[in-house]
Amino acid sequence: MSEYSLSKKGDFTVIQIGANDGITHDPIHKFIKRDEWNGVLLEPQPDVYHQYLKKIYAKNKGIHSVCAAIGKQDGSLPLYKIGFSTMRWATGLASFSKEKIEKAFEDGIVTFNCKRFGIDIPTDKSKWIEEEQVQVISPATLMATYQIKKIDLLQIDAEGYDLEVIRIFDIAQTQPQAIVFENVGLDAADYQSCLSLLETQGYKTRKFGPNTLALKSPLGKFASYFQA
Repeated sequence: MSEYSLSKKGDFTVIQIGANDGITHDPIHKFIKRDEWNGVLLEPQPDVYHQYLKKIYAKNKGIHSVCAAIGKQDGSLPLYKIGFSTMRWATGLASFSKEKIEKAFEDGIVTFNCKRFGIDIPTDKSKWIEEEQVQVISPATLMATYQIKKIDLLQIDAEGYDLEVIRIFDIAQTQPQAIVFENVGLDAADYQSCLSLLETQGYKTRKFGPNTLALKSPLGKFASYFQA
């Protein structure tokens, strides 16, 4: 990512889906700052957006932070999140899939973090998961509003919703040069569907730990990163 960013320094446009606080575990924060990227960062959780993301990029003239999620059409949708904590680990689990949050409890992820930070899980299970209506913006509205003519990077962290984001974004039409998405939240079938969709659109893909990189062919000097 560092080399890719430097190759387009001064002319790099990003769209980030699920920016959260804009810095914690964020793989692109340092490149946005270092290489003066342009683009739009989306975070649907109002508390997280106003307390962190909006402030952290307030002085970056080319960056627009938006309190919204991406969706097929403009409007609103219910977002599910941990109902008894606003710590970064908790807000990072927010998802449009209630089942994903329930699985985080079943898999012990919530218990692990609560023990780590000394948080008591409520005995009343109705308080475990909270539903919040959040704003949704379509890719067409997003790109028209912020006059985005090209996408050098589509960065996705959507807690298991990544495949749906790629579908919503109509890759055949928007043609991002590079896409990074989380693979850890996708089951094997969805991950393979994602790879197949991208490959049919001319992308080469490679898994890097919890994330997968897709780069539009021809790869040029970045071809070595995709060799077996």
